[in-house]
Amino acid sequence: MFLRTFGWPFAATIAALIGAGLVWGPTGFGVVLILAILEISLSFDNAVVNATVLKRMNPFWQKIFLTVGVLIAVFGMRLLFPLLVVGLTAKIGPGTVLDLALHSDHTYHGLTYAQHLEAANPAIAAFGGIFLLMIFLDFVLEEKDYHWLRFIERPLERIGRLASVSTVLALVALVLAARFFAGDRAETVLLAGVLGLATYLAVNGLSGLFESSMEADEEGEEEDQRAGRSLVQVAGKAAFFLFLYLEVLDASFSFDGVVGAFAVSDNIFQITLGLGIGALYIRSLTVFLVRKGTLDDYVYLEHGAHYAIGALAGILLVSIAHKIPEIVTGLIGVAFIGAALISSVLRNRRQPEDPELAAADQPSVAARH
Repeated sequence: MFLRTFGWPFAATIAALIGAGLVWGPTGFGVVLILAILEISLSFDNAVVNATVLKRMNPFWQKIFLTVGVLIAVFGMRLLFPLLVVGLTAKIGPGTVLDLALHSDHTYHGLTYAQHLEAANPAIAAFGGIFLLMIFLDFVLEEKDYHWLRFIERPLERIGRLASVSTVLALVALVLAARFFAGDRAETVLLAGVLGLATYLAVNGLSGLFESSMEADEEGEEEDQRAGRSLVQVAGKAAFFLFLYLEVLDASFSFDGVVGAFAVSDNIFQITLGLGIGALYIRSLTVFLVRKGTLDDYVYLEHGAHYAIGALAGILLVSIAHKIPEIVTGLIGVAFIGAALISSVLRNRRQPEDPELAAADQPSVAARH
């Protein structure tokens, strides 16, 4: 399974590095390799969260995620999307944006392409930060089958019984970010944050609507599967909107990486190639986690990944005014997931010998329904 899942990312890596060496020499080879490693190390939490969504999709849509989704992630989010952002925020025509991107020494109003992208950071950070914050809030406020940090999660679940509380909290966070971090860009930050919130509500809501409809149609089959680990896997419109949800999630994770990559190289093709290699591995890791049932075996991994998302959301909002090193973002994510993995391993070792722990970890009646 490992080679079947990661075989083509390995092949793509070899081909990409050989191509980088031939076109740009040893320096280009090294830059692409560094960017790929950075993308993989900073996005592991992305793979875990993706896996929690992907396991709800049928095999056909899982393949779409790993094929069409990769093309969108590599060329759409890491090449075309930054061009679009620069054009919209700086009000530059497509031809000029492309010229700036292809020639790192060219400027428009005194700024290079990388500097224009950096100037667009408040809007990017507000959109991505609020989108990720909603994912985190909806997770910690909902009733869960298992609790990792019970002293945090149980009180938050009680708060989560209030209707639309996650949306209210996200809007409060957005207003505070605009007030204390945005300065004269407050209007831009508010608009981008509201768009991030609207995108989350629209995509997540439509996916949930179609998924609920499908589950109602297959209620009998779902009852038969409750004793096992599997879920009713969705298809059609529900899977399509889950796919869109995953693509926006990937974009939210990749924003800071794309901007930060210009500290390593100002060549957009080197950046796209390096980040694209990393994206291939993250996508393949997501599929591997789903096929191995890793999230079912290590039940706190999902918690750790969502706490990492909450931390990243906060970092993005703070980065509206303050530069946060990418290494900090990556280490926080690794720390949460590492702690969750260790906790899951310890739980699996203790549970067979500890009836009280087993009972405490069983899904509640409310959660099951």
